[in-house]
Amino acid sequence: MSDTQSAVQSQIIEAFEFRHATKVFDPTRKISDSEFTTILEAARLSPSSFGLEPWQILVVQDPAKRELFRPFSWGASGVFNGTDGQLGTASHFTILLAHTGATMSHASEYPLKHASEVKKFPAEALEGFNAAYTKFQKEDFQLATDREITDWSARQAYIALGNMMTAAALMEVDSCPIEGFDAAAASKVLEAEFGIDPQQYKPAVMAAFGYRAGAPMFPKTRRSVEATVRWL
Repeated sequence: MSDTQSAVQSQIIEAFEFRHATKVFDPTRKISDSEFTTILEAARLSPSSFGLEPWQILVVQDPAKRELFRPFSWGASGVFNGTDGQLGTASHFTILLAHTGATMSHASEYPLKHASEVKKFPAEALEGFNAAYTKFQKEDFQLATDREITDWSARQAYIALGNMMTAAALMEVDSCPIEGFDAAAASKVLEAEFGIDPQQYKPAVMAAFGYRAGAPMFPKTRRSVEATVRWL
C-alpha cells in the first residue's frame, strides 16, 4: 500500500469518526458557497437504481419558510433540548423528496424520458431498458402500489443523503439526518408554500448542515465489525 493510499484511508475513517448527528449548530457560522456546492454535487453524482435519480432536493434558507415546519418537526425543532434545533441554527437545511408512482411506475413517462434525455440512451436501447425496468418492478421487487414505489424512491434518496453527509464530514462540516417529522403535515406545507405536487413527490428525509455548537453529548458507539459483517 502506498503512503497516498494509506493517507486516504485514514482520512475516510477520520471523517466518519468526526461525523455525528448534530442537534444544535453554531448559528453564526455559515458553510461557504463552494463547500455547499460540493455537498450538492456529491448528491447529484450519487448512484441510483437504474440511474433514474428519483429524488429532488430542496434547500430551505429563508428562516420564515423553515419555521413552517417547526410545529410538526420534533426531530428538528429543539423541543427535547430547549434550543432552536436544527431548523433555527443550521447553516443550510434541506428536504429530500422522493418521486412517487406517478412518475416512477414502469408505465409512466419519466423513466423512458430520463433514459433518453439524461442518460442519452440510443432509441434502439430504450425498449430493452423499459423491459428490464418493468420486470424489476413487477417481478423482481414487486413494486406495485404507489407507497411501494415511493418507498423505493426514498431508498435511492438515502444514497444521495449518505454521500452528502460524507462529503460534508470530509470538509469538517457537520450534519444531521432527520426523520422526526409528520410526513403528511410536511406534504401539506410543501404543496401550499413551495408548490410541490404531493401526487408526484413525498418528503423522504430532512437533513441539516453547519458547524456544531459544542462537543457531542455522547461518544460514537457502533456494533463491532464481527457483529456487523459476515464473510462467506
